[in-house]
Amino acid sequence: MCGFAGLVFGDTRPVGKALVEGLLRTLEHRGPDDRGILTWRNSGGVRVSREPHNINDARALLVHQRLSILDLSPSGWQPMATADGRFWIAYNGEIYNYIELRRELESHGVSFQSRTDTEVLLNAWSIWGPESLNRLTGMFAFAILDTHQEVLHLVRDFFGIKPLYYARLPDGVAFASEIPPLLGIPGVSRAVNARKLARYLRFGLTDEGAETMYADIYQVPQGHYLRVDLKRGGDFKIARYWKLVAGDSHDLSFAGASNRIREIFLENVRLHLRSDVPVGAALSGGLDSSSIVSAIRHLEPGLELHTFSFIADDDHVSEERYVDIVARKNRTISHKVRIAPQELVSDLDYLVRIQGEPFGSTSIYAQHHIFREAKEQGIKVMLDGQGADELLAGYTPYGAARIISLLAEGRIKDAVELIAKQLKLPGRKNLLMHLINRLLPPRANALVRKSAGYDLAPAWLNQGWFSERQVTFTPVTSISGLTKERLKKELIESVEVTHLPHLLRYEDRNSMAHSIESRVPFLTPKLATFILSLPEEYILSANGESKAVLRSAMRGLVPAPILDRRDKIGLATPEQKWMSYLAPWVEEQLHSETFRSIPVFRHDDVLRDWKQIVAGKRKFDFRVWRWINLTAWSRIFEVKYE
Repeated sequence: MCGFAGLVFGDTRPVGKALVEGLLRTLEHRGPDDRGILTWRNSGGVRVSREPHNINDARALLVHQRLSILDLSPSGWQPMATADGRFWIAYNGEIYNYIELRRELESHGVSFQSRTDTEVLLNAWSIWGPESLNRLTGMFAFAILDTHQEVLHLVRDFFGIKPLYYARLPDGVAFASEIPPLLGIPGVSRAVNARKLARYLRFGLTDEGAETMYADIYQVPQGHYLRVDLKRGGDFKIARYWKLVAGDSHDLSFAGASNRIREIFLENVRLHLRSDVPVGAALSGGLDSSSIVSAIRHLEPGLELHTFSFIADDDHVSEERYVDIVARKNRTISHKVRIAPQELVSDLDYLVRIQGEPFGSTSIYAQHHIFREAKEQGIKVMLDGQGADELLAGYTPYGAARIISLLAEGRIKDAVELIAKQLKLPGRKNLLMHLINRLLPPRANALVRKSAGYDLAPAWLNQGWFSERQVTFTPVTSISGLTKERLKKELIESVEVTHLPHLLRYEDRNSMAHSIESRVPFLTPKLATFILSLPEEYILSANGESKAVLRSAMRGLVPAPILDRRDKIGLATPEQKWMSYLAPWVEEQLHSETFRSIPVFRHDDVLRDWKQIVAGKRKFDFRVWRWINLTAWSRIFEVKYE
């Protein structure tokens, strides 16, 4: 786990020492253990060093900050080269099956100088090129330079677990593991992306697709790579090497499917435990994190296992009882984090700065504290349950999607029975609204939403500003009407667009801010593809039970009170209670000069909404947080609303 950045120029030019130092400084938190610098000229070859220096006539620059996880010796230094000096890599991530791949490469005559997964990845690429990617089990973003063909590849993993951003320059490309390093490069604009801004303010979406909240900064989408031609001024093409699809259904009984899920999941956890530094786990008390902790204990009975949990100061969202059940059963050293709301005030600017883009709620702050506590306890690798909700229908609206699948198959009686059963479960009071939203065509949907108080373009948004930029407000999902296998289609959309991308960004920045590698064992192509090849009723049962096949698979490993839970809390913070406590501070933000200078708001309408929320006349929702968050982001990064 590390951070890297670089530049590719159309012509040779000097690269100043200050620019190199700036890139290294903004990435140091991602890899404080070591650093490396590479420059390449097509005439003068490659030069590497640890210390910044003025670089004359460079065509390409790579800088790398290392977080040592596997083979802590200097043998893991990057940028790393193949033995013949042709390929050079700067890499962020982990290849969990590197031991197995190493054996295969050795059979091809490759010899190794280190015990790192970096060297395995580098040599796999040198032999198989992009075809090597589908042999990997891991999370990764890397830049790999081919000095013979004069080509640079920028590659991002299957799910986008590890970040990789880029910006076009007048005659080249700049790229980095995070956005802030790019903002320090001359020629990279801070102008806002109006389309992305609309989706954030209305729906809380920030990270789907290639665009970012900055108009001129992009990310390599999950499962893609860029091929940058150094001979043609940094021209590049983007290619997709993997996509999550709902394959043909397996002819497996429910029991057979749950046994196979258990096998794949335990193997995933075993691989994700490979490390030369201490490993811990996040534990919320829900099914996903409890499954990981229980699997670790099953695989490693003697391991000293530290778990880290956020405990909310509100009985409605506290999961402490469940955390304690799992911690006791698995003999973990349990660390509990509690947060006072006033801490958010003092830490907000820091949190916005490390995220680089706005975010959706204060749950990210709870996660930030978990990683901070892990660092204080000497933990350098953490396992987390990210991705299971999106693959296994963990969110309550997916019940409506399953009902539509049944209706599309003509199974009316089953659909009606599922509606009745779901309405008896906790947190399903909006089920019928979710169902209507999915069944109606977009125009009718918008009218219904408006009548119910969920207008796609509420009064507090300056619609004129967006209209001038040809931005319209449309529903998040691109799926509508009666659609077969609607649940699977929505699960894939949640993985690629609506849910998982921004959660993975939060996790990466929060963990790397504390120089911790966070691993997500649910997110492997093998497990995800298998889940989506199962009948939908294995994922969301006829009784309305979410994650049905996982619950069955974990029976005997995870304590029964966890498996039998039907409520959904997750890493929730008591946001309405916090905002009420912090009302004077919120008021101050909404009267600030920065807020008043942001043209996308109708400021008087925002203040009127806020006063009604404080008075209890309007329901609290996350729009309040977005107002505050966007204000802080605009001020800290000097965002331009051109």
